[in-house]
Amino acid sequence: MYGDCQVLPSMVGGGGGGGGGNVISSDSLFSSQIRNPNIGGFMAGVVPFSSFPPMVPKEEAARKEEEMESGSGSGHLEGLSCGEEHDDGTPPPLALPTPPPAKKKRYHRHTSRQIQEMEALFKECPHPDDKQRLRLSQELGLKPRQVKFWFQNRRTQMKAQQDRSDNVILRADNESLKNENYRLQAAIRNVICSNCGGPAVLGEMSFEEHHLRIENARLKDELDRLSCIAGRFGGSRSMLPSSPLLLPPSLDLDMGIYSRHFHDLPPPAVSCGDMLLASGYVDEDSAFTGVLIMEGKKPLALELAMAAAEQLVRMCRVNEPLWLKRGGNAVGGGALEILDEEEHSRLFPWPMDVKQLGGGGYKLEGTRDTALVIMNSITLVDAFMDANKWLELFPSIVSKAKTIQIITSGLPGNGSGSLHLMYAEIQVLTPLVPTREAYFLRYCQQNVEEGTWTIVDFPVDNLQDVIQLPLMRYRRRPSGCVIQDMPNGYSRVIWVEQAEVEDKPVHQIFSQFINSGMGFGATRWLSVLQRQCERLASLMAKSISDLGVITTPEGRKNIMKLSHRMVKTFCAGITSSGGQSWTALSDSPDDTIRVTTRKNTLPGQPNGVILSAVSTVWLPFSYHQVFDLLTDEHRRSQMDALSSGNSLHEVAHIANGSHPRNCVSLLRINAASNSSQNVELLLQESCTHPSGGSLVVYATIDVDAVQVAMNGDDPSYIPLLPTGFALFPAEQPASVSCAAPAATNNSAAIGCLLTIGMQVLASAVPSAKLNLSSVTAVNHHLLSAVHQINNALAGGGGGGSSTVLPSLEQ
Repeated sequence: MYGDCQVLPSMVGGGGGGGGGNVISSDSLFSSQIRNPNIGGFMAGVVPFSSFPPMVPKEEAARKEEEMESGSGSGHLEGLSCGEEHDDGTPPPLALPTPPPAKKKRYHRHTSRQIQEMEALFKECPHPDDKQRLRLSQELGLKPRQVKFWFQNRRTQMKAQQDRSDNVILRADNESLKNENYRLQAAIRNVICSNCGGPAVLGEMSFEEHHLRIENARLKDELDRLSCIAGRFGGSRSMLPSSPLLLPPSLDLDMGIYSRHFHDLPPPAVSCGDMLLASGYVDEDSAFTGVLIMEGKKPLALELAMAAAEQLVRMCRVNEPLWLKRGGNAVGGGALEILDEEEHSRLFPWPMDVKQLGGGGYKLEGTRDTALVIMNSITLVDAFMDANKWLELFPSIVSKAKTIQIITSGLPGNGSGSLHLMYAEIQVLTPLVPTREAYFLRYCQQNVEEGTWTIVDFPVDNLQDVIQLPLMRYRRRPSGCVIQDMPNGYSRVIWVEQAEVEDKPVHQIFSQFINSGMGFGATRWLSVLQRQCERLASLMAKSISDLGVITTPEGRKNIMKLSHRMVKTFCAGITSSGGQSWTALSDSPDDTIRVTTRKNTLPGQPNGVILSAVSTVWLPFSYHQVFDLLTDEHRRSQMDALSSGNSLHEVAHIANGSHPRNCVSLLRINAASNSSQNVELLLQESCTHPSGGSLVVYATIDVDAVQVAMNGDDPSYIPLLPTGFALFPAEQPASVSCAAPAATNNSAAIGCLLTIGMQVLASAVPSAKLNLSSVTAVNHHLLSAVHQINNALAGGGGGGSSTVLPSLEQ
């Protein structure tokens, strides 16, 4: 127990190791008050006969006396035990005359009760105040300073024990890290290049050299960025010598440190090790296309990035005459804003050393819109700079997206100043409008003073002459958005979309929709962004309306993820993305039905030959009316082409937006073939926006698959074959005639474009050939669905007039 004995560190033992010797203090040895009378005269001043001063100062001696009386209770000083107190009074053997013994120090040994009481208080309060110490000393019969010193020693002892315990843990962690380091070094030394069969690493690199290379790469990136800024505001700047381009390896070691800029490797021999230390990051999923930005052109790319960001900010601030307002329904509630090309050329002259498509056969498209979205700026910036997240955020617009090269990674922590080379394919939900493919640079910049973020895309072909442009010539001019955080957690987004595109005609039913800027314009981008942000907010919410059989948050999230994959599959399956070819069933220019087949062996869809068919028709009804009809399960059950004569009953409902029809639903198909063991369900997602159109997608799913999703298992392997409807507000095309006029005063009739897309499993054998009867049946089904929707709207008092549709006999 603590406090069993108290000793003074300055005491010395005079006996053997058993502690039988006398204990003499330094004061009694060297500062005795009784002097030898023979020592005096001339010998008094000679050492060692002169009087010795005390070895311990008086102040320190007094303090040690207090410690002796306090009984600090350490009881663990080395070389002494509790039995080392001497009460026999035996004088110490000294050669000098023995002076009278000094006043004997009193040793205090704490009792068990005193130690227990102090231990109990120590556990509750290791740092008692004066009142607590005084009260405890009175209860235990001790002096307050004894209690004080006991607590001091106890705290010191506890800290020493904790330090020893921490050292043991740190030593174990250190050994574990050493073993892991040795294992990784051995793995790196044994890596073999897949191209030449030789070692893929140029020998071992010291820890210091490795970190110096990383720091050198970071400083060079920062120097390039600052040089660009200095060049813009301070005249010409010196160009750094560029290192030769090192091609990316096909080897993936899953170690990001080897993708940094190790420029100081000795040229000219380029070996497999040099390839592994290539400059810049290249997306491992994308094949090498020759579109990499050379090291010598990176400063130019940074200059163009900052100029494009500055241009985008100015375009967001300037109004008329740069932006002309035209009829339409923008996301912000006003009219559509269309770019004036002449004013744009005057305000933003194109750089002399940068080529542009321009001239005959090309046109400039430009639109702008503003909206509030329920997402903060940091999350939005992260989604825009990550190609995969960007693809997930815009499933109905972006069909493909890849990061080809990370030119600069920006500032640590927030990514401001990062510049990425990207590829994207942009689509409209129909095979009648070709997709637009482009390589472009995306730059991210933060304005701390204004509290805004700028995300800008600009063309890359002025930096690379070997780009193989797709058939549909398309180039993104400085486009993007300026994001500003709002106090309520929302973000204000100003979106500018401008591009040079080949002036080629599209199908006449979509001509006005594309030329007005609605097809690829800012309004469509912002409306999809608003809907997806609401959906993500509901996905992360803990309390959300999920009426029906889905009772757990994990089940709700899995059902929403499964529904999102269904929507992505539907959007990708009704466009010409990826060079998918579609066949018209007639030679008539008014025919909008297109069919295609594809063989599927991947999980997520049924294996076999999948037949897809798409048709588009203009209806003289607002898309809100059509959307309400398609999302009403009772009215939809009355149309045989959409329900096969079976009624539908909603058994689960998950809200995912501000509109009551923005939801994910599970519908029970009340068919005669259903039984307690065989129940067929319909998974459906519907969403609408006041300006950006609507989407209704559904697919049949069995009960077991729903149970898998609700139990928290991976739903990515559940096969889905979705069918759906895409609705866009549009004026009446010139090629479409109505049975009765729907507009007056020579104004265009406002209606909507309805695109129906369906997919059926034509054969479960992937190598099977398509039967012509399947195509005929799908064609007849599409025409029947269009007729029944048009008749249901015309007969339901929804206003407007019926559209003259193709005959079912064709």
